[in-house]
Amino acid sequence: MRVRAMMAALGWPLRDFAVHLHRSGASLAFVAPEDQLLTATEINEWAWQGVAVNTAQFPWPQAPGYPAVWDEEAAVRTLRLMARGEANAAAIALMQAAKAHELPAFFDDDGLTLGAGEGGLTWPNDALPAEVPWRELHDIPTVLVTGSNGKTTTVRLLAAMFRKAGKRSGFNCTDGVFVGGECVESGDYSGPNGARRVLRDARVQAAVLETARGGILRRGLAVHRADAAIVTNISPDHFGEYGVHDLSDLADAKLVLARAIGEDGVLVLNADDALLLEKSAKLTCPLAWFSLDDNHPHLVAHRRHGGATCGVADGVLTLEIRGIRYRLGPVDAMPLTLSGSARYNIANIAGAALVAACLGLSAEVIAAVLAGFGASREDNPGRLERWRIGDVSVLLDYAHNPEGLSGLLTVARSVGASTGGRLGLLLGQAGNRDDGAIRELARTAAAAGPDFVVLKDLDGYMRGRAIGEVPGILRDELLRHGLPETNLRTILPEVEAAQAMLAWARAGDVVVLPVHNLAARAQVVTWLDAQVVDTR
Repeated sequence: MRVRAMMAALGWPLRDFAVHLHRSGASLAFVAPEDQLLTATEINEWAWQGVAVNTAQFPWPQAPGYPAVWDEEAAVRTLRLMARGEANAAAIALMQAAKAHELPAFFDDDGLTLGAGEGGLTWPNDALPAEVPWRELHDIPTVLVTGSNGKTTTVRLLAAMFRKAGKRSGFNCTDGVFVGGECVESGDYSGPNGARRVLRDARVQAAVLETARGGILRRGLAVHRADAAIVTNISPDHFGEYGVHDLSDLADAKLVLARAIGEDGVLVLNADDALLLEKSAKLTCPLAWFSLDDNHPHLVAHRRHGGATCGVADGVLTLEIRGIRYRLGPVDAMPLTLSGSARYNIANIAGAALVAACLGLSAEVIAAVLAGFGASREDNPGRLERWRIGDVSVLLDYAHNPEGLSGLLTVARSVGASTGGRLGLLLGQAGNRDDGAIRELARTAAAAGPDFVVLKDLDGYMRGRAIGEVPGILRDELLRHGLPETNLRTILPEVEAAQAMLAWARAGDVVVLPVHNLAARAQVVTWLDAQVVDTR
């Protein structure tokens, strides 16, 4: 009630006010003017602090310049000043005009953008135009990509398909922001900030936007409308953050993408994911489905009603759209699948191919990309990169949760099957996972029966954990599941840990290196390149 009263005092609308109660507390959401979102976050903080003080007897916050929890009248005065300082009536008017012209608009501290990519113009917030050249502005094809695993690979595949079709693509992902194959920003840009950087670049003719869970829950989607979206899969990860405590919560967060899909768009979903099948029953936007099996009952039923699908039939990736079937090539021959052993990449390929087809890209373009993508390590850096160093096989990947690690270790076992060599594994986890999730990762590792494990910290991903705390949990769980203590070693820096793995390896062995920090990965890659005798 206090929040409603505060919003009324500021003259804000009271529609779409929501409170989500969950295991670790509550989340508050409400509609605020787009030019006063910082003030809205202050209201949210003010409301939470007031409840916390009343329920847990925390000391009164005393931050100067912020709304006083203990004095509602003073808080109203402070928030009115904040709202007045943020308000930008000209920006609001231009965004409303853009909507009338059916154009996207992006407004934040960096300015106001009308249109997108090569069809957009951006102005500073203190120099907005009196007249807009509306006829020069337009939207560009835009795709949203989310899921627990496979997002970055799917984004890169789609970007390559757009390039092959003659469109300069831009994309954002956990590695940075890329335009036309050039990295323009390095770092984790898998949220709305990265998406806006892509959409504001005047060179971009098609945008592929990685849309991570954290960005959705903290800041929402970067766009109100997209031509297509894909949810690759849902698997346990990040539980306990922002009210997400189980797979159902996580699926609901990922499926927020459906709100950006209109009647002329499409949401592509993974039919091999039981939860996505269940949740799809409540979706109202157009759907398309992919699977590892082209004869999956849901794909068969969807095709019967004229829907688009993509799956594997007799070893061949098969697309059906608008009633026409296309054979895109044997999956075993596609470099990204590593002779068919990387089943998770077969799924990524099927999903990306289906999105591209739904956006009008030809089967010939899609097949040509799939026939070559992954043959060069530059195609998909940090994801299933491969080296042959002497007679040792090295796999470097981003695998960051149990499902991703399980898929990677399956590939490793396949690679090592012909040599009879040992399996070495570099293992670490981000600090914002709870102890149970960290132990689950260790159990996944133990199930693969590695012969040697080096435990590491993740620099830049400690997130409140003490140095060596996460490796200690991993070590304890690995010992509990039968790994001999002599097979375990703790080396906290990622680069040194990776080098220790190679020092241990001998002819025929397979070494698996999940490396997450970008700077560490660059160092490891440079070092591995220097060791190579024969790259395959």
